[in-house]
Amino acid sequence: MSLFVTFNKQNIMKKDISPQQLRAARALIDWTREDLANASGITVRTLVRIENAQTTSRQTTFDALVAALETAGIEFIPENGGGAGVRLARRSNSPKGQM
Repeated sequence: MSLFVTFNKQNIMKKDISPQQLRAARALIDWTREDLANASGITVRTLVRIENAQTTSRQTTFDALVAALETAGIEFIPENGGGAGVRLARRSNSPKGQM
């Protein structure tokens, strides 16, 4: 049984997404820390501390980060035994196999 909660936009919790996933998500959409901080309304300093696992974020801060990344096209992948990760979400109006 996985310790991770099922991922969906309504049910992502802080413990489900690692600092590595946040960094990978930024890299996938070619965002700087400044880009993510601006999009989520948090400070760059706070983001650096979260990404370096120097602090845990408040749920509201975490929710803002996740919302900004999901709006930019990121989909968080649950552990499910295969390893947690991130990917670009498929757009619903795109033909299959295209972004």
